[in-house]
Amino acid sequence: MNMRCIIVEDEPLARNLLEQYIQKLPYLELVKSFSNPLEALDFLHTNAIDILISDIQMPELTGISLLKVLPVKPLIILTTAYPEYALEGYELDVMDYLLKPITFERFLQAMEKAKSRLQVIIKAAVQETSPVKPFIFVKDRTKQVKVKLEDIIYVEGLKDYIIIYTKDRRIVPLQTLKSFENQLPANQFIRIHNSYIVSFDAIEAIDKEKVQIVPVTYQTGTPAKTFLPISDTYRKAFKEFIEKQSH
Repeated sequence: MNMRCIIVEDEPLARNLLEQYIQKLPYLELVKSFSNPLEALDFLHTNAIDILISDIQMPELTGISLLKVLPVKPLIILTTAYPEYALEGYELDVMDYLLKPITFERFLQAMEKAKSRLQVIIKAAVQETSPVKPFIFVKDRTKQVKVKLEDIIYVEGLKDYIIIYTKDRRIVPLQTLKSFENQLPANQFIRIHNSYIVSFDAIEAIDKEKVQIVPVTYQTGTPAKTFLPISDTYRKAFKEFIEKQSH
């Protein structure tokens, strides 16, 4: 999956560095670089992109002001030498914030985050226009087991296998959490942690660090977990998911 991006940066050295970083990543396509934010704004009125990488401190129009007047918001990554701007940026739904001088490692981290976010957005858009099957099949030991989506409470990832917790049983397929996530409809299930995916219908309460889910005890007497952690990596996407489901 290629991601189209533009750079808005008035400092030539900083702009050239970002261009070099983009060239190193085969899934990034640099559509255009701008030194003038007003020219970038004019371009965005008629061109669609996936990622906007913008400096904050610029003459004529700051990066923050640019975000406020964008006709359509792509994924936003802000750069600056001044960390005090970070809070305002996050309040404007900025996906990431890069503090100068920007290392390639930090840039790569932001792009991987953007790629994951865009995959979720695309998956959700496709599923909204496609009929969703009410079940999936998973391999449990030597047989394929039919699992109703409405019965899944949460899924736990444990290296090369997962545990699917349903209303009446636990299933242990030999597959990764990522591959199983791709089988699930994005409007019903959400990743909240490297190790957990939860069903929206199973959530009973949410606080800053964790979600409370429907309590279940199996015939063996073993209870499923009642609280699941929300990691920093998935917190913003989870918040957006809940807000969308609540409207």
